[in-house]
Amino acid sequence: MKVKTQRSTSAIIFSKLKKPAIFIQLSIGLQLLLFSAAGNAQSTNDFHSVQVAYKDSAAMTTKKLSAGVDDYNNRLDMIDIGTDILHDNICGKRADTGVYKSKKLRISAGPSPEYSLATGYAMVVAGNAGFFIDTSASTSTIYNSITYTQYNQVILPFETSLFTKNNNYNIIIDWCYYYYPSYTYGLGCFTTLSDGYIVTYSAYHIHQTVLRKVRHCMYAGLGYNLDYFNNISEQKKPDHLVTDFDKYGFAQKEFSSGITCNFLYDTRPSPINSDKGDFVNIICAQNLRILGNTNPWTSLVIDMRKYLRFPANSSNVIAFWSYDWLTLNGKPPYLMLPFNGGDAFSNTGRGYIQGRFRGRNMIDLESEYRMAISRNGLLGAVVFANAESFSEPVSGKLQGIAPGAGAGIRVKFNKFSNANVALDYAFGLDGSHGVFVNLGEVF
Repeated sequence: MKVKTQRSTSAIIFSKLKKPAIFIQLSIGLQLLLFSAAGNAQSTNDFHSVQVAYKDSAAMTTKKLSAGVDDYNNRLDMIDIGTDILHDNICGKRADTGVYKSKKLRISAGPSPEYSLATGYAMVVAGNAGFFIDTSASTSTIYNSITYTQYNQVILPFETSLFTKNNNYNIIIDWCYYYYPSYTYGLGCFTTLSDGYIVTYSAYHIHQTVLRKVRHCMYAGLGYNLDYFNNISEQKKPDHLVTDFDKYGFAQKEFSSGITCNFLYDTRPSPINSDKGDFVNIICAQNLRILGNTNPWTSLVIDMRKYLRFPANSSNVIAFWSYDWLTLNGKPPYLMLPFNGGDAFSNTGRGYIQGRFRGRNMIDLESEYRMAISRNGLLGAVVFANAESFSEPVSGKLQGIAPGAGAGIRVKFNKFSNANVALDYAFGLDGSHGVFVNLGEVF
């Protein structure tokens, strides 16, 4: 990958495709054609919908959405449109097969285009299996994919979320290999886009957690996390001979191994697209010397969300998200430091490329107002704002605020699971801007 200097990353990305809107239209069209047939057979267990549900909550519960079954006849989604395009009327009207619990694997697979500022345009081939270990349990899932991006990045995740009888235990496995050339900009909030340069590395991410139900909607448990970064190299600019990475302690390999204590409280009726409820997830990681760490350190992640209907008698939702990632003591490896877009699904800080800001501590606050546009549920809109702060490398204090804001549209992908395709345009400081695409809500 060639390094282009003195231009924003967003400008570099958009210069490669003069009409990004055309790509988005083609992406949606391709997804319609690829998944419409599968949607007839297993509406709520299409691999994207299950992936979104698993990714958003370790304690996902299979609950009906607020609308009754009869309402689905008057609702429209992308699978319905794709079915009409293909004239696929063999199965008749689609049914919500997700309400029928079976221990048989429900497997879906296929290719899908994706886009982000950090990866550019990407092609993903993914497969998902949904099943029930016991009829008293929530849906267990297995997810695997391969992603190759415009910037020669390779991402290979393997993820499972298993629920035992009566949801007494939730066993989560999150493994990933990735080769990931990407931009870094230094430490703190006062860096600029022109400070960006490419760091290349291979990484192994091996996380697993066992959660025990403490009471209704509340889980607690332990986990083990291992992260290994190899073949790290910097493509420095001529005027950046000594980078913040160098000052922090550059090495060709970085290693992290830690025991995690986990707490989860989730009252949302659906983790896919909530209209009410609360979500709290707290993870404390102890990276001890006895576990192989050269420099022991402790981190704390506090993820809190709240959803309210506003006005109360409408389907519109105002949502709040607080994501705090703190280093309590010690010295984490540079690539393990908190950074924007470093949450599990790379969504914090819309308006900025992933890794635009980095520091020992990160505070992120976001809010979003979700509005219905069409009565059939196909189209919606959002407006959102966020603000982040990172600790500075010298003072160690949270200094400076990086705000972001924007608006977007929502297109209903699956009316039974209530999963949307999210297309957002966001902007931030220093000319940073871009299109952000998700399958499922950002939070």
